[in-house]
Amino acid sequence: MRGGARPGSGPKKGTKYKPRASKGKGKPAVEPKTKKPEVPQDIQDEAALQNMTPLDYMLKVMRDTNADTTRRDRMAQAAAPFVHPRIAEGKGKKGEKENKARQAGAGKFSPGAPPLKLVK
Repeated sequence: MRGGARPGSGPKKGTKYKPRASKGKGKPAVEPKTKKPEVPQDIQDEAALQNMTPLDYMLKVMRDTNADTTRRDRMAQAAAPFVHPRIAEGKGKKGEKENKARQAGAGKFSPGAPPLKLVK
């Protein structure tokens, strides 16, 4: 008898082990500590009336001199990846390997011409 369930195997009836709570349906044991901050309705209405994208709104708050400085800083940090993309350091390891292989196979070590085809 190979593989499969064996007769008489498994937990015996009346065992002290109980099924896990995570397997059954129910509330999770731990509530999430933080919830996503909701944007106030007045701000949503203002942005909708002006047909502003979230990026436009972030830039507007960032440029507002009357806004709180910490709020302006947070908006600048949030908008930065969309306005100024990161400069790639290079092609990466694979790209560098390919470039080195091309350079090594060039010049003196380049492949020769293929043989002439005499038969048509």
